[in-house]
Parts: sequence; C-alpha cells; structure tokens
Amino acid sequence: MAGVLAQPRHLVFMGVTGTGKSAVGEPVAAALGCAFAEGDAFHPQANIDKMRSGTPLTDDDRWPWLESLADWTRGHADAGTSTALTCSALRRGYRDVLRTGAPGTFFVHLTADPDLILQRMQAREHFMPPSLLQSQLDTLEPLEADEEGVVVDVDRPLDVLVTELTEMFRNDDSS
Repeated sequence: MAGVLAQPRHLVFMGVTGTGKSAVGEPVAAALGCAFAEGDAFHPQANIDKMRSGTPLTDDDRWPWLESLADWTRGHADAGTSTALTCSALRRGYRDVLRTGAPGTFFVHLTADPDLILQRMQAREHFMPPSLLQSQLDTLEPLEADEEGVVVDVDRPLDVLVTELTEMFRNDDSS
C-alpha cells in the first residue's frame, strides 16, 4: 500500500478538547497506513456521563482509560503495525502511561488560541461541554524537552495540516 511507513510508528494526537485531534489524526493515519483509534471511544460510560454533566475527570477516572489506550497500542506494536490515536494526554504522567504501549511513541500536540478552540467547541456536538475547556487548559502540561513530539498550531486549513504532518512522518521514516 502506498504511503505505509517502512518502520512502525506510534503517534498520539494530543491537546485540549476542540483542537481537532480526530479531524487531523484520522486522515494522517489513513495516509500513513496506521491503525487508528479515537481515544474517546475507550472511555467508560461513567467518564462520558461525568464530562457531559460538566464535571472534569479526576486522575482516578483517567488511569484505567489511559491503560486501555496503551494496551491497544501495545497489541498493534507487537504485531508490527503502526498506530495513531487521539488522546488529550494533558499531563506528563498521562503521556508516560501512553508511552508504555510502544517504544518511541511520538506526540503531536495540537494547539490554538483558546478563543478559537472555544468557538470550535461551541459549533460542534460532543459530550465535552465548552465549560470544561478552562479546566483542560489549567491541567495541560506542555511537552517537555525529553519527550518525543512536535507542537502544531491548528489555526490553518485542515488539508494543509494533514499534508504537512503526513509529509513530515514520511520524510522522517525515509531518513
């Protein structure tokens, strides 16, 4: 298949709600031949109900969810398949759990001006209400220098972002 990565890669499209993790991650995954997982689909119903009611998740709510995402990645990594998943991955500790799924897990931190993110959230149907944006911004710990990843401003057309990221990973894979 054209575009499939020569070496397995494990990508996590991260950021606060409303940054477009799925909108960017899914087409990049398809272009690269990666298995794709929408992290929200791994939340237990109790977590979804809690967020829908406007209550932020606690670490105790998140740990089993993060473990299930790492397990999904591990299963694909063991089979030699590249992966891409979406997950807020707001804290270093959360990313540390995700990294246990596969060596070299690479984070694509999607970011934008909070006003733009809020506008996007208000224009979409999702269980995460706009009222929780500030709690996510307050929780967010940016990627640290020793974490494999890149920060991408999503204040550009979706097709441009997808093309740039796809080319970046293809070029990185061929070096």
